[in-house]
Amino acid sequence: MMYRVLVIAGGALALAACSSSPDWMGGLKSGPMLDTVSFESEPPGAEAKTSNGQTCRTPCSLALPVETPLTVTFSLNGYAPESEKLEMIQATGEPPRFGPNPVVVELTPAQQQPRPTKKPAPKKPATKKPAAAAAPAPMTAAPAQPASPWPTSAPPVRQ
Repeated sequence: MMYRVLVIAGGALALAACSSSPDWMGGLKSGPMLDTVSFESEPPGAEAKTSNGQTCRTPCSLALPVETPLTVTFSLNGYAPESEKLEMIQATGEPPRFGPNPVVVELTPAQQQPRPTKKPAPKKPATKKPAAAAAPAPMTAAPAQPASPWPTSAPPVRQ
């Protein structure tokens, strides 16, 4: 009879110890559940960035903590960015996982944005120049004469 009491008391103490583990035992606790998710893109080589900050170049895989839904954004120069949402799937008797897995996106070429045209600089008001600095007075030119070595008019008459 005494043996049973000791076994029950020892089991109760052990159970109580497990429910209130000290901080030094924190290293023995398991971390968050992880799910490895594969990412693919067409064309390949896009950067896949999750909302928790992890990144990789497609095709690739990341081990993601299955705590909350995540968003994955795919970006590649010359293509419009695409985003996909990863939902948590919880099935009875199975660990939580993300869906869809693999995540496959087809990137579309970015539309060429017209280059912004430069607006002409505002014109400064014209400053009046003093009269002395104005353009020189036009010269009166003699009428154009044909180029000839002989005079074309009669010589002056002497009186």
